[in-house]
Amino acid sequence: MGHLRRVSFLVLMAIVLLLATSSLDAKKHKPLPPVGEVSIELKGVGAIVGVSWGHGVLWFKGKKYPFRVEGLSVGDIGFAQISARGKVYNLKTPLDITGTYGALGAGVALAGGVAGLAMQNERGVVIDLSATQAGIKLNIGPQGLTITMR
Repeated sequence: MGHLRRVSFLVLMAIVLLLATSSLDAKKHKPLPPVGEVSIELKGVGAIVGVSWGHGVLWFKGKKYPFRVEGLSVGDIGFAQISARGKVYNLKTPLDITGTYGALGAGVALAGGVAGLAMQNERGVVIDLSATQAGIKLNIGPQGLTITMR
């Protein structure tokens, strides 16, 4: 009976340790709060080529910052004019939004929302972007999405 108690105690301790570790891990990976927002207007041509260009605005700490965008693909359509909106994370200064973005993966959840397209640049800035038109799928082109300040 002593051996059974010892095994039960060890199993109980392992469960407590596992719960404590997962609780700490969950706190470490809390969703980030957004620090800004973007809106983007795109024009694109060609389902095969997927060339797109556009402009956008970053809202950060009560101010507007215009920018240009290239390399966002809008799916299997010919010519289109697309509007997109998104939340911005990890931004310290307005210039941090510039750079080349790569996709983080489909359906990345940030602050409780599921992204149409979540992307990150070399500075660690994350944009959770989705088209305002129903049924439009946003993708990043092969060279990535580039944002430059106007």
